[in-house]
Amino acid sequence: MRSRTKFNFLLIITVLIPGFGLSQQTPRFAEYNYNPIIVNSAYTGMSEGGVMTLSNYGYINNIEGSPKSLSLSYHSPVSQGKMGLGGVISRDEIGITTSTKAYLAYSYKLFFDLKSDRPYWQLHDEHVLSFGLTAGVQQYKENLLDLGIVDDPVFSENISESIPTIGVGFLYNRRNFYIGVSAPNVLGDKLASSDHIKLSNPVYGYMGYSFLTNKFDRIIIKPNLLLKYEDGAPMQIDVNLSTSFENKFEIGAGYRSTSSLNLMAGVYLFKYLRLIYQYNIGFEKSLLGNSHGIVLSYAFKGYGM
Repeated sequence: MRSRTKFNFLLIITVLIPGFGLSQQTPRFAEYNYNPIIVNSAYTGMSEGGVMTLSNYGYINNIEGSPKSLSLSYHSPVSQGKMGLGGVISRDEIGITTSTKAYLAYSYKLFFDLKSDRPYWQLHDEHVLSFGLTAGVQQYKENLLDLGIVDDPVFSENISESIPTIGVGFLYNRRNFYIGVSAPNVLGDKLASSDHIKLSNPVYGYMGYSFLTNKFDRIIIKPNLLLKYEDGAPMQIDVNLSTSFENKFEIGAGYRSTSSLNLMAGVYLFKYLRLIYQYNIGFEKSLLGNSHGIVLSYAFKGYGM
């Protein structure tokens, strides 16, 4: 009975609260830390070679209708690393609403410190300013008839529409520090033909630091922060801390304001594979319950072990 009540509540807020649509879901701890392209297109190609990542979240959850997400991404540096190209396909579900997105990502990088500019005995601490752009389409669906609401024209038919999307991002990256800002849907719902579709333009701020515990970098402590702002909603804050041991395995924990506690554990396999498991403990007032997620990445040039 309790689960049914929560499900009904989720269906109501999905339909009646503007801007609550699927495109506004924030990626989880492991997703945006280990697949950053889904948050900021400026990260595209910020690697030694191509990286393919498959992530999912919420498919094991004790509350019917709770958020679920699945994404597949690939990106790689091109033109000697000065640019990056990539693409993302993702699907988000919550209650009666489904959003499927497909977009291409491009980045252009400005390097401020090159190895060729320094004597070989000096430490190389490259810093890069990257600009990113995405363009694609979002398929938005609301199965309003599943609510069983009669005698109301708003709920008399399902909604299905394909909407063009454009996103931008900026990222400043050094060896042990990064900071970025992105807006993945600058158009919002301006190109939607239906007045019932309300898509806002969330803005993300993202930064992190790596504390190297010794000269061999065997243990790295990595605090990071994600801020999300959109009209009509309170600022969302994610604070996380993870620790990497000899680039072979990681553990971490985090807090999402008014929503959940986040736990993470990961392992690097055969130099090229990385497997991350996340567990989100939802607060009672969030009504979303506890969920599991997995992020699996393959780096075509390895993770540098």
